[in-house]
Amino acid sequence: MTAIEYETWMLLALQQADLAAAHGDVPVGCVIADPHGTIIAQAHNRREQDQDPTAHAEIIALRLAAAATGHWRLSDCTLVVTLEPCPMCAGAIVNARIPRLVFGCLDPKSGGVRSLMRIADDERLNHRAHIVEGILAEECAQRLKDFFGRLRRDGKK
Repeated sequence: MTAIEYETWMLLALQQADLAAAHGDVPVGCVIADPHGTIIAQAHNRREQDQDPTAHAEIIALRLAAAATGHWRLSDCTLVVTLEPCPMCAGAIVNARIPRLVFGCLDPKSGGVRSLMRIADDERLNHRAHIVEGILAEECAQRLKDFFGRLRRDGKK
């Protein structure tokens, strides 16, 4: 895979993040590509919309990709997400056997891949993902800053 492909996929993930923000969810978007570069799943955070604590973009995208492929093992796919996955999502990525994880910006408060933990490439686990970080990081981080700035301004957080 090339940096251009990663950026193209990240732009799609950012579109998904915008959909999340439009309905009041934290703007995180995710896409999953098959080995040919075809997007087989797209999702965004839906925790507020669905009132589901597990409705993270990555979890929804993994479910969609498994349905699209007919298998829970996604061992030839690339997962691209705008924000460093949390521990729950990092664990799901390992369990789905995702070989390549691409993310935009770090999550210093709850990152499970680089910031606080290294779940996705922990050598003690039975599967590890190759991690590419920092793809369109500024654009990804700006979505989050704008979203939380609006919440603070509106007195919601």
